[in-house]
Amino acid sequence: MGGDVDEYADVEWDKIGFGAIPTDYMYVMKCCKDHDFEHGQLNPYANIQISPAAGVLNYGQGVYEGTKAQRRSDGRVLLFRPDQNAIRMREGAHRLCMPAPSTNQFLHALKQTVLANKRWIPPPGKGSLYIRPMLIGSGPILGLAPSPEYTFLIYASPVRNYFKEGIAALNLYVEEEYDRASPGGAGGVLKAITRAKNRGFSDVLYLDSVNKKYLEEVSSCNIFIVKVEERGVMVDELSEADEVFCTGTAVGVAPVGSITYKNQRMEFRVGDESTCSRLYSTLVGIQTGVIEDKKGWIVEVV
Repeated sequence: MGGDVDEYADVEWDKIGFGAIPTDYMYVMKCCKDHDFEHGQLNPYANIQISPAAGVLNYGQGVYEGTKAQRRSDGRVLLFRPDQNAIRMREGAHRLCMPAPSTNQFLHALKQTVLANKRWIPPPGKGSLYIRPMLIGSGPILGLAPSPEYTFLIYASPVRNYFKEGIAALNLYVEEEYDRASPGGAGGVLKAITRAKNRGFSDVLYLDSVNKKYLEEVSSCNIFIVKVEERGVMVDELSEADEVFCTGTAVGVAPVGSITYKNQRMEFRVGDESTCSRLYSTLVGIQTGVIEDKKGWIVEVV
């Protein structure tokens, strides 16, 4: 499965963005309530059937992860810290009273999915294969309770840059009406981000839900202000920042050129000599095997 090492899918690699492109295979594994996951398999990529009473549809009982596979010029395929995705999925599943694959099961499924879809991994420098593991309450449940059945599945899609700006600096808008996450829960973000993009911004920067004065995160990624200390940052301190950038699995490391708050636009340093640029080069270098991995972060798919 997945074809010869030099075989590529019929894709115009220079034109892909960040969207769902159907690949060849997906991985599926199921288990019942109070049991562990045991056996999974690769299936042809296709729609899935699910009960209208499924826990994930009625009560949102589901978690997901995201990671990427990179192709080196010598044909090797690398994953970046996939064990951390497995751990985070288990932590989220525990909070939602869901069984979860073990780390070994997660990594095995990840590798199988990548190998089966190897021809969809873009050539070096043309993007990556985005991999989406999902864990959902797939069994029917009418009362508010854990689902009687669970499905773990992984699908993949070739992607390039998350933002339409590519690697250019982002322009963020500080959202004051909606908050990203309230104590003990998480809120929706679609209305706020749609409104911001309609006004020409790249994304939304949220403030904390309690005081409305501390930076929370961007809807699609984390945010960092370059000033050395690690602490809560008030929105009013943005004007003092030397530099601002975002990080995330899909986003990578992306520079922020401006942030607009209360109709005031603040601009920040970007360019080859910036902290963001240095971090981006280091991260991509490690992920693609150009820079030696000294921390055991890279996993080769063989």
